[in-house]
Amino acid sequence: MRRIVISVSNGIHQTARRIAVLAVCGMFVTVMIQVVARYVFSSPPTWTEDVARYMMVWTGLLGATLSFKTHSDAVLMQSIFPKRPHILGLLAETIETAAILTFTLPVIYYCFVGLRGGFAKGYLARQAGLTADTLGIQMVWIAVIVPIAMIIILIHLAARWAEETPETGA
Repeated sequence: MRRIVISVSNGIHQTARRIAVLAVCGMFVTVMIQVVARYVFSSPPTWTEDVARYMMVWTGLLGATLSFKTHSDAVLMQSIFPKRPHILGLLAETIETAAILTFTLPVIYYCFVGLRGGFAKGYLARQAGLTADTLGIQMVWIAVIVPIAMIIILIHLAARWAEETPETGA
């Protein structure tokens, strides 16, 4: 089971990295189209600004998952317990896990369920009712990255714990 969790986490990490790189490239291309159209032709397309913004959102949230996986994220307890013995390290990791779960689980929950209950009032359901003016697509296609990123972080968190758990002989 440990190996499965770790390999799923690694596979998701590689996929998220590829999508983030594509989003950065797409953001760069749309910004360049915007700049050239604005300053050379004095007629910028209306869609480029929104596409660049939405790609930046996807890049930022996927980048957060990449940082978390590679331990490039803010290490919460390192300043409190530098060079910690094993028992303090375990305590710090437990506190860090609790902090991560305290943030990610409500975000995931409220992406699907509204404040007063019901799936129709959740964040994604509300976004499905909105349309991006310049692109004509439902905003849910942009907003879906929020729960995806949080779920990826939870998978990476499970892989962290799986990597640190000693192998049993069973």
